[in-house]
Amino acid sequence: MIVDCHAHIFTHWIGACGHPTRDIHKRYLQRVVTRTVASTFRVSDGARADTKALFRAGDEGWTGLANVDFRVGRFGQLEFTRDGEDYAIQYMPVGMQEMTAPPELMLAQMMNAGVDHCLLQAGGGYGAMTEMNAFAERQYPERMTGLMHVDEAMAGQAGALAEIDHAFEVLKLRGLYFNVDSLSRHGFPWPLDAPQMEPFWEKLARLGLVLCIEFSSGPSYDLAGYMAHIAAFGRVLDRHPGLRVHLAMSPPVAWFAKNGRYEFPEELLRVYRHEPLVLEVVFPITYGGIWDYPYPEAQTLIADMRDQLGAERLVWGSDMPNVERFCTYKQSLDYVRRYCPFLTAREKDLILGDTCAAFYGIGSGKRASPVA
Repeated sequence: MIVDCHAHIFTHWIGACGHPTRDIHKRYLQRVVTRTVASTFRVSDGARADTKALFRAGDEGWTGLANVDFRVGRFGQLEFTRDGEDYAIQYMPVGMQEMTAPPELMLAQMMNAGVDHCLLQAGGGYGAMTEMNAFAERQYPERMTGLMHVDEAMAGQAGALAEIDHAFEVLKLRGLYFNVDSLSRHGFPWPLDAPQMEPFWEKLARLGLVLCIEFSSGPSYDLAGYMAHIAAFGRVLDRHPGLRVHLAMSPPVAWFAKNGRYEFPEELLRVYRHEPLVLEVVFPITYGGIWDYPYPEAQTLIADMRDQLGAERLVWGSDMPNVERFCTYKQSLDYVRRYCPFLTAREKDLILGDTCAAFYGIGSGKRASPVA
C-alpha cells in the first residue's frame, strides 16, 4: 500500500475556507508567503521580485502584515500591489485555473500516480478544513484520512478544546494538524510548553489523537528560534510520553544539512527518537525549484535519515497539490519509489506506506483509536 502522508483538499481560496471570516483566511495566506520559496515576479514584465513588501521586518505577528491589496488570483497565483505595480506569487501550479482542490482532484491524481491512500492535512492558508476533511473521509474511507485543525495559539482555550471534542466524537477524526508558525496570528504569545497550552496537550494524549506538527523557526527565523520550539516541545513530550507525533515536512536542510549531509544536534535527536513518532520524507516542495529530478541531493538526505533514525520512522509525503509548481505528483513519489537504490524493498515499503498506514490505522478496518 502506498500512502501519501501529506496532501490537501480545500474550497475556493476566495472564501473563508473554514476560518471565521474571509479576511482571516486572507491574512493566513499573506503570512504564509512572507517567506516562501515560490517564484515571485512583477506582472508587467515578469521581472523577478520578492515578498518583503508583504510585512514589516521585525514585526512577525499579523500586526506586521502590510496593506498591499493582497488577493487571490487565478492560475495558481497570489497577488499584491506595491507602488502602483502588481506582483504575483506562483504559489500553486500554473495549471490550477481556480484556487480550489476538491477531493475528486486528489483522487484523480492518486489514480494516475499509483497512490492508494492519502492523509489530508489542514489549517492556515489552506483553510481550516476540519469539516471538509471529515466529509472526504466519509465519502472515500478507503482512499482518504482527514485531520482536524484549531487556532494553534488558542488551542488550550475552552472553545478550541470543544472543537476538538466535536471533531473527535461527531466527525470521527483521529488526528490534528498543528503549524507552529501559525502562532504568528497572535504574535507568538507563548512557547509550546506554556501553561496556556497544557489543556491541549493533555487532551490529545488522553484521546489518543495523532499530533501532526509542523515546526517553524519564527519569530526570529534562525536556528536558535527553531531549536527553542524543539526544546519546548521536548518538555511537552516529557510530560506526555504517550503522545503520538507525526512531524510534518523533512528536517530543515538549511539548519542541519549545510554541507549536504544531515548532522542533527542531540537535543533534536532526543525528540526524533520519541516513541511513538514518525518523520516525513517530503523534499520536492521545498527544494524542487533548486534541485533537478530525481533529486540526488534529497536521496543522500533520505539515506542519512534512514541511517540515523531507522526506515521504520520515515513516511513519504508530497504536499499535493502545491508540489506540482515544481514537479508532477508522480515524480514527487518516484524519486523515492524508482530511485534511492540504497533502500531495500522492505525499507521502501515502510517509507512509502506501511508505516503511515500502521500509525493511523489505515486499511486495518479501524482508525487509530483512543487510549484506554
